[in-house]
Amino acid sequence: MRFRVLGAVVAVAAGFSLTSSGGAVAVGNEALTADLDAILADDALKGADVGLVVRDADSGEVIYTRQSGRRSQVASNLKLLTTTTALDLLGPDHRWKTELVSGGTRSGAALNGDLVLRGGGDPTMSRLRYQQLADTLKASGVTTVNGALVVDDTKFDATPYGTGWAWDDEPYSYSAETSALTLSPDAKFSAGTVVVRVKPGAAAGAPAVVTTEPANDHVQVVSTATTGNAGISVQREHGTNRIFVSGSTSVETTALSTVKDPTGLVTSVFQKALQASGITVTGGVRRQKAPAGATVLATDTSMTLGELVKPLLKDSNNMLAEVLVKTAGGSFTNGVNQLSTKWAGLGVDPNAVEVFDGSGMSRLDQFSPDDLTSVLVKAKTKPWFAAWQASLPVAGVDGTLVNRMKNTPAAGNVKAKTGSLSGVSGLSGYVTTQAGRELVFSVVQNNVLLFNSPRAIEDRIAVRLASEGGAVAPQVQSVPQQRKAPAQDRTSVPAKERVDVECSWIATC
Repeated sequence: MRFRVLGAVVAVAAGFSLTSSGGAVAVGNEALTADLDAILADDALKGADVGLVVRDADSGEVIYTRQSGRRSQVASNLKLLTTTTALDLLGPDHRWKTELVSGGTRSGAALNGDLVLRGGGDPTMSRLRYQQLADTLKASGVTTVNGALVVDDTKFDATPYGTGWAWDDEPYSYSAETSALTLSPDAKFSAGTVVVRVKPGAAAGAPAVVTTEPANDHVQVVSTATTGNAGISVQREHGTNRIFVSGSTSVETTALSTVKDPTGLVTSVFQKALQASGITVTGGVRRQKAPAGATVLATDTSMTLGELVKPLLKDSNNMLAEVLVKTAGGSFTNGVNQLSTKWAGLGVDPNAVEVFDGSGMSRLDQFSPDDLTSVLVKAKTKPWFAAWQASLPVAGVDGTLVNRMKNTPAAGNVKAKTGSLSGVSGLSGYVTTQAGRELVFSVVQNNVLLFNSPRAIEDRIAVRLASEGGAVAPQVQSVPQQRKAPAQDRTSVPAKERVDVECSWIATC
């Protein structure tokens, strides 16, 4: 289905819309223009489609532009749009609630009626917090529920994946299902996943010990893993909750696996929480919407959206981005439409782009470097800007830029969003020149060959911008051509390496 904004065409704020440009254009800085031209003329970019724009961060003045109005896939650079428009639409103080409610009545220690676990879409919920909900109910005096445990995930629709997502990414943590009832098993809020922990046996060749966290009855682990040094593979079977673990390890190893139907995982975890609290449910389990007017028995409240933006952007968390979309409108389509009502205020014409999700994983998304820098410029006028900008990865310091541009003028200076899919790479953000001028920039590369180091191109651009105004401009060097490595089979990547591999080229990050 092709995305279309509902309603009339929205005019873009004057002064923040750029037109498409074919060749390079610069204003008043021949040395910078020559250096950026030289970087974009690198042999590594032959056959690629590259757009670059550099602007003054305050005035929006264009300093350099080359093909920057051309729409293309921008991968996780799209999270700049998702987070800023969500902050405008929902507000930085927005929180998500997970509740226990009931339409029944109390009789001593008995709740006569169904107990409903109602999800509000909180992607940061954990086993511990579900346990705390059960403990709160027990502290109120309830030990028996004479009714069913009802799970209500109707806050979001039942479509688990965005349009245009790759089906074979299904097992991996960056492509989990989006549900109004979910949980994260780790500190990075990898919603919709479980941790698979593999421990070596007592001797070489002995079966490995495999467990999942949190403990649940929703997934089934099928393990042939042994004790040795070959490496561990963790792979969920397509369309099922069977997780296959193979290979060998001599050290404790962990990996994340997505689950099919996160609501089912939460149901299993919460049943165990009720049991641990000493609460008996007599009527089984079913799924349905909570009754109107149900009494709230216990509530868990999430961190604010303003706080959630930090792990979302620093770690390029796809699932947190998709929760923002569904929170805005209940479904991917309606959520994008709702967020699009705020795009004009960020300098983006909603009728001139294509957006299908919040993370940038959809291959149908079409956005331009001009649009990305418009968001960066207009964001500076917003009351939430300081906290939002502080959530961007910092070159050589943290997030997805932690290992990039170290020991250069860009380190600790460039604050930018990364983005990568197979054949796509981009970097968009803020940089302060040595002369003290703040710039925004966006470089987006499509149809790139991954062994040609597209990130090195981005880093050279960012370092050159950071060096502008210095006594000596850095020498522009070519990226050496690298021999193409054999294609890597994701299913054979050792668990401890899989995150780096996914973030490098398979995921959008």
